[in-house]
Order: sequence, then structure tokens, then C-alpha cells
Amino acid sequence: MGNLIKVLTRDIDNNAGNFFLDFENAQPSQSETEVWEKVNQVLTEAKVILEDLQTYKGAGEEIRQAIQNPNVEGVQEKAWAAVVPLVAKLKTFYEFSQKLESSLHCLLDILTSADSTPTQHLEQKQALARQFAHILHFTLRFDELKMTNPAIQNDFSYYRRTISRMRINNMSSDSGSEVNNELANRMSLFYASATPMLKTLSDATSKFVSDNPEVPIENTTVCLSTMACVCKVMLETPEYRSRFASEETVLFCLRVMVGVIILYDHVHPAGAFVKTSNIDMKGCIKVLKDQPPSSVEGLLNALRYTTKHLNDESTSKQIKNMLQAN
Repeated sequence: MGNLIKVLTRDIDNNAGNFFLDFENAQPSQSETEVWEKVNQVLTEAKVILEDLQTYKGAGEEIRQAIQNPNVEGVQEKAWAAVVPLVAKLKTFYEFSQKLESSLHCLLDILTSADSTPTQHLEQKQALARQFAHILHFTLRFDELKMTNPAIQNDFSYYRRTISRMRINNMSSDSGSEVNNELANRMSLFYASATPMLKTLSDATSKFVSDNPEVPIENTTVCLSTMACVCKVMLETPEYRSRFASEETVLFCLRVMVGVIILYDHVHPAGAFVKTSNIDMKGCIKVLKDQPPSSVEGLLNALRYTTKHLNDESTSKQIKNMLQAN
């Protein structure tokens, strides 16, 4: 038990070695290996998904030309040829969100099981806690990239309009990878959200709680709040922060902290912002605001716009003011 509790009570001097949740190097024990390998396959694919999203340029120019020249067949064909492979990518992104949901369930099953306390689970199963953190990190990063890329929704809207027109005219799309209507509807809902991956995870965490009534809700909320606390303490304590091998780990911890706060806010009946919350929200917001603004604006926006209880009457004016957009 010692190490996590020492982090939470800032017992730095007596905690050399395993001083915190090891997001950089934790390796699975034998009992964790089966789940770890299953989740690791999904996390390996996550890297490819992020690379594909980072390089997603969209077919804006081709679509503009097609709209301006509705009767020029060559221009229409060029736009269609540009959009089809992009929609195939968007379909892959959407399908990946379902794999991510499944991985989250696998990890929550173990990290909230009744044989240990949530804190013991996090400390004794650091490799799985690290994977949970990687899922949250991917989710926040995906949504940051998606939010700044309007081409995604424009491309998909054009695709749907064109498919609809082709059906009316009994034309074949010849794409070989046409997205059927039911899937297109689900993809539309997914991409309509400002933060689609975060919404997927929030819904999945809420579903996990409702599908497992035998697991006390506290097991899930304490697991989430403990991760938020550990991230906050590691970030605000120079003695811990200086032990990160890479500066990237700082941004990683910030994303994980925000991710678990948002999940907690969706799962806990009273949310993360009430006075009785297990998460020190003022402290977490202060840690975010102490970073360079350019690196945390997306994370502050995630707290502003994707939490459930921020605007409740029970949220203090001070917290609301701290999160006010400048």
C-alpha cells in the first residue's frame, strides 16, 4: 500500500524508488499479462490512428470545386475520388472507438473488483493503471486534433449528400467501401460531438457502472479520484516532477488528470465539482493554469464543455470563475 499513500501524503523522503504511478515504465506482472496483452494491441493501433488523424488534410478544395461546378462530371468525379478514401479513414476511427470502449471495460473490471481497495489495485497493478492512463491520453489527444479539423465533418457531410443523390438517381457509387445508412447515422452522431472519444469513454464508464450493480459505485469513483489526486500531486510537487524521464510525461499526466475528472463527473451522482467531491478541483485547475496556456487550453475547454455538473448550482462560484474562458 505504501507508495501511493506516500504520494498522496507527499511522503517524498521515505519513498525513493517507486514514488508514484509509474506511467513511463510499469510492466505487467504474471496475473496482469492476459489483459495487458489484449489492451496493448488496441493501444498499438491507437498510435496509428493518431498519426492518421494528424495527417488528415480533407478534401476541402475538391468539394468546393464540385459545389461550384455541379454539371461538370470530371470535377464531380475528382471530388468523389478524394472523399471516398477519407471516409474509409473516418470509418476506421469510429470503429476504433468501439475497441477502446471494450478495452476500458476490461481494465475497469479489474481495477474496481472487490478483492482489493481501488488504491491497492492501482498500486499493485501499475501496468494496467498505466494502460488506463494511455487510453485517457489517447482520448484527449484525439479530441484535441478532431476539434481543430473542420474538414472531418465537411468531408463526411459531402459524402452523405452525394450517396443520397446517387441513390435517388439509381447510380452506383463504385466505391466498394460504401458506408451503409445505419453505420453512417452512428458515425454522424459520433462526429457531431465536439469530443467524440471522450463522450464514448464517458458513456462507457456510466454503462459499466449500471451494468455491474454488484460492484459498488464507490469502487469506480475512488479509482478515478485517486488517479486524479496522484496526477495532481506528481505535477505540483517539484521533487516528483523532476523524476520524469521526459517532459512529455508532464502533458501526459495533465491529460490523464483531466480525463479521469471528466469520467468521475459523469459517473458520480453529485459530480466532481461539489464541495464533498473526492477530487480537489481547485487544486487540479490551478495545476492546469500553471502550465503554458498553449499546451492546456484544449484541456481547460474539455473541463468547461464536456463535464456534466460544472454549471450545477452546487458548483462554487470560485471554481466557475477559475474555468471562465478569457
